[in-house]
Amino acid sequence: MIQLTDNAVSAVRTALARSAGAAAGLRIVVEAGGCAGFKYMMGLEAAARDGDAVVEKDGVTVFIDERTKPLVAGMTVDFVTDLENSGFVFDNPNAASKCACGKSFG
Repeated sequence: MIQLTDNAVSAVRTALARSAGAAAGLRIVVEAGGCAGFKYMMGLEAAARDGDAVVEKDGVTVFIDERTKPLVAGMTVDFVTDLENSGFVFDNPNAASKCACGKSFG
C-alpha cells in the first residue's frame, strides 16, 4: 500500500508520544483541494474505521480510508528537516503533477 521511511516512523512515534489522547496511529487522507487538485490531510487517530487499510512499520500504525487507497497506492512518506522547515514529504507515483510546496497533487 504505502511505505514509511525511518524518518517518518520516528516523526509519527514522537507525535504519538506527545499526544494527550489515546492515539493509536496516524491517519492519511486525500481530499479535494490544494493548488493542484488534491491535498494530503494527516492526523492522529484512536482506531481503524470500517474499510481502512492498516499499514504498520516498526510499531507505527497508519490508517488509510477506502477513497484514499487508490490515490496513495505505492506512495512513500518521508519526514525531512532542513534549515528552513521540516515536515512530511510524499513521493506519490499516482501524482501526474504537484504544487511547489509538495502538499497537493493532481
